[in-house]
Amino acid sequence: MSRNPWQLAALLLGLCVVGSASPAAADAPPHEFLDDARTLLVVGACAEGTQTVVKEEVVAKHCKDVRAAQDDYKTSWLAVAREFFAANVPKTIPKVVVYPFAGGDLSTALAVYPDATEITTLSLEPAGDPQALARLTAPQVKVALATVATELKSLYRSNFSVTMNMISAMRSGSLPTQLIFSLSALSIQGYELTALRYFKLTSDGTIKYVTDADLEAMAKYKDAGRRNRELANVEIKFKKKGGTVEQTYRHIMANLDDAHLKMSPAPVKHLEAKGQVAAMTKAASYLLTFGDFSTMRKYLIANVQWMVSDTTGLAPKYGTPAGFEYETWGQWTEPNMNAGYGIQADWKAEWKKQPKRELKFRFGYPDKRLNGHLIIMRKAAAK
Repeated sequence: MSRNPWQLAALLLGLCVVGSASPAAADAPPHEFLDDARTLLVVGACAEGTQTVVKEEVVAKHCKDVRAAQDDYKTSWLAVAREFFAANVPKTIPKVVVYPFAGGDLSTALAVYPDATEITTLSLEPAGDPQALARLTAPQVKVALATVATELKSLYRSNFSVTMNMISAMRSGSLPTQLIFSLSALSIQGYELTALRYFKLTSDGTIKYVTDADLEAMAKYKDAGRRNRELANVEIKFKKKGGTVEQTYRHIMANLDDAHLKMSPAPVKHLEAKGQVAAMTKAASYLLTFGDFSTMRKYLIANVQWMVSDTTGLAPKYGTPAGFEYETWGQWTEPNMNAGYGIQADWKAEWKKQPKRELKFRFGYPDKRLNGHLIIMRKAAAK
């Protein structure tokens, strides 16, 4: 996901990553949002199924364009990308995946790592309130669905979303746009939901699920943005249709710059507890090259075994001294934004010393000349 104006976005975030369940409900079971999610799956993400909340003609109009974008994405990008990753992602790497600066992009994570036991994405955007649909009037539903459709079509046709577009769509949107993105990803890639819960992270990075009592306490919040922030972190359990192996996806809303992670280190503590992981990132505005994102850079260096990215990933100047080796695909000449020029020479040198490898699909940002590119980074074998 694109992260150009990170500092501006941080001001709008009103971050509520760290919290705890109410004391009285500390041992209560999590509230299960599965029914709400199944309704959103049909209404927002345009999966097959039935629902009774929104008029069918409204859903049909919304889904006409969305399904066209989904179908085009499946044939023009997903099929090609799956073939590439099936051939190039080792079977021996960790099955736990971390994807920083991800926005609503579960779909690419599933394309790269379809057999992951656990995928965690992190971004400034909240998953959002899964019960919002029932509180909207008919006119409000139409407006909210139009926003969802615009963002979904943008993601599927560009392979990244622009940060400023997502500010209103995901943080203050009338519908939980980030969650709908995730539901769409699961639907078009052939998965079915088995559970959906929300959580907060305690100060040591452990999960505290939202309970019935917590949900009742949130009833006083009428503002969509506030409710979206309260319901920022989601856990979705899913499995292949007809399958038996359950997989886990979690999204965590977090500002990943050094200042915020120093003030609220729970996201990094949560990630560190996973041990060695596979990773990915793309369209991340070159934030991993900035001085004030050193905490995430150090986390990746210390914990990643294998990673795929565009040139917004971990650059060779950081990875090579830490024992990583690189494999470049496609073409890359110069960055598509000013933020990347500080690392241009590093990447150009890496491309120059490697053989040409054809890439048949776009992965994240193109370069300034609209060339597609991709980088595989892996821990070098011990000598």
